[in-house]
Amino acid sequence: MNSKERVRRALNKEPVDRPPVFMWFQPGTRTLLAELLEIPPEFVAEAFGDDVRQAWVSNNHAMEGIVHERDGEGHTDYWGIEWMKEGAFNQIVGFPLVDATKEEVLAYTFPTDRLDELVDLMRPVAEQGDRYFIGCDVSPCVFEMYWRLRGLDRTLLEIASEPELTETMFARCADFAIKLSEAACDQFDLDWLWTGDDIASQNAMLMSPATWRSMIKPHLKRICDVGKGRGLPVAYHCCGALREIIEDLIEIGIDVLNPIQCNCRGMDALELKRDFGNRLAFMGGVDTQGLLPRGSANDVRKATARLVEGMTSDGGGFILAASHTVPPETPIENIFAMYAEIGISREAVFDAAADIRRRML
Repeated sequence: MNSKERVRRALNKEPVDRPPVFMWFQPGTRTLLAELLEIPPEFVAEAFGDDVRQAWVSNNHAMEGIVHERDGEGHTDYWGIEWMKEGAFNQIVGFPLVDATKEEVLAYTFPTDRLDELVDLMRPVAEQGDRYFIGCDVSPCVFEMYWRLRGLDRTLLEIASEPELTETMFARCADFAIKLSEAACDQFDLDWLWTGDDIASQNAMLMSPATWRSMIKPHLKRICDVGKGRGLPVAYHCCGALREIIEDLIEIGIDVLNPIQCNCRGMDALELKRDFGNRLAFMGGVDTQGLLPRGSANDVRKATARLVEGMTSDGGGFILAASHTVPPETPIENIFAMYAEIGISREAVFDAAADIRRRML
């Protein structure tokens, strides 16, 4: 069974040889694993048996796809957002619309002249479509895309004080995500469309569920409709405590929810499986705050086994992943312990790395 078959069957709750996996490592973690396996960092996912290949074609490419070597280095992206490397990730240091007048905000134009260039980021990934499950990530889509332009505090304030302006800009953010989605679906043979907006903190949503339903949900549905219209599953990424809108996500066509931050209020993975698992698949759930960096290898094995057993109790609907990117302070033995519980042994990883090295000769 190859990776494409494994993910498709798991999403359909059909028998698989092992649960599929799509793990996200912080850059420092990936470097440590690459050094251990004596392979380039870009081959770590292959060595560890990842089943999904995906590319950012929207603004998340500016955050995660452009890599700077040293803190303080940065760039300005096609949206006019200024980024600077701080720690493991690029962080926003300049919001192009933070001080703009209402008229200037409405005059802002999205980088449609870069549409072909952005969608072309899918090409290296799509070339692996004979074996791997291929995803196109068009996030952030609505709320998070706008606040990256306007600033988070100002966006949250104007949801209440300038709702007409905010809704207009939410619609334009979604329009651009739709253009990206349609172009990617037209050009490449995708296996799912990946959407997302972080709209929650550890304990609550950043706005009321009612506000989300009136101002964001209709636009997210328009983006989902692109994937659904092409017969694709649609995945949605949102960190934090978003349980209050999961029913809404299902209603508008979301098929897969990620990353299941189990330490957040209402986000226990097994409870979500119990309540929504007959209509929704899940990706994530392995705790990166306590368990992976601080637990023992035995703790990791037990927790992963319990998670996998519970999340596949109805035959599938689960992709193993962490609740966030795996941090570099995670003991290597804990990483191997997590993988061992789904049938990917340490020996298998090192054998795969050896095969990679032979190919490179």
